[in-house]
Amino acid sequence: MGMKKREGGLVFSTEQGRMCPGCRNPVSECSCGEPVQPEGDGVVRVSRETKGRKGKGVTLITGIPMDSKALKDYAKVLKAKCGTGGTVKDGVVEIQGDHRDLLVPLLQQKGWTVKRSGG
Repeated sequence: MGMKKREGGLVFSTEQGRMCPGCRNPVSECSCGEPVQPEGDGVVRVSRETKGRKGKGVTLITGIPMDSKALKDYAKVLKAKCGTGGTVKDGVVEIQGDHRDLLVPLLQQKGWTVKRSGG
């Protein structure tokens, strides 16, 4: 049971994942009403991953500077542009299939610094 603590309170628990520093609940059960935005370095990263998905690849987009509600709405737009499904988990947008070539220019149009990462 490794737990890291910072001045703002519990940030990560190995049992529950990311924790809201305000209400100390898991991010998915945040009760303090503040939008929880993943910390990052201001770079939106687009990568592809197949691990744990029975060989089926997904495109992962991390670092989008939006709160969870806006991120879900934007993910819906991205999924429609790619013509496929996907989800948002812990601030990471997952889109089914390899759509990096389509997504990188779309994200750059928003004015964000975008990098392809991973394989």
